[in-house]
Amino acid sequence: MALVNKRIVITGGTGVLGQGVARVAKQQGAEVVLLDVAGPQAGAVGEFVAVDLTDTNSLMACFDQIGDFDVLANIAGGFAMGPSVYETEDELWDAMFTINVTTLRRVLNVAVPRLLARGRGSVINVGALGALKGGPNMGAYLASKSVVMRLTESLSEEVKHAGVNVNAVLPTVIDTPRNRADMPAVDPALWVNPEDLGSVICFLGSDAAQAVHGALVPVNGLS
Repeated sequence: MALVNKRIVITGGTGVLGQGVARVAKQQGAEVVLLDVAGPQAGAVGEFVAVDLTDTNSLMACFDQIGDFDVLANIAGGFAMGPSVYETEDELWDAMFTINVTTLRRVLNVAVPRLLARGRGSVINVGALGALKGGPNMGAYLASKSVVMRLTESLSEEVKHAGVNVNAVLPTVIDTPRNRADMPAVDPALWVNPEDLGSVICFLGSDAAQAVHGALVPVNGLS
């Protein structure tokens, strides 16, 4: 089991993707800790810790409670279509950057020093394959995810010689109930299954990926 004796912390852990990662990690032998603002539904996998990912004091208390960990999977994030770039208001722009960038930065501020102090660990972020280039009516979202990708590469260069691996996955559309409701005409078999994406994330958190640094790994299913 690739994650046996490892402890994985998953932000956004009670969501669909977070639980996909949690199930795979548990199957691979990991101890799973879920960070989220909303409590888990019945049957959720992992130990839940409530935290506001935008609040540094809340995060400090949270990670003090968690103690040592080996893998950080930054799953928390969100998507919203928008108008054209020139019509995008501050509200949408700020919302996309808060949920996709600010949450990530705050978690990294608190979590990475703990991994550096141990001299080992893995961080996996979630970018977006679509953010490799621009697209219509998604300017704010794609801009925020492109920032996630550049932060991943930059952080990797800063900590790879200290025993910490930092990488990101770049999914296309993930098969979630919301996406099925929003896009009923599209065959969800073409999308990325949360557990399939979870398997890639767990690989990047395993010792088998110790030579992988700063990678942006496409996970595009059949799309």
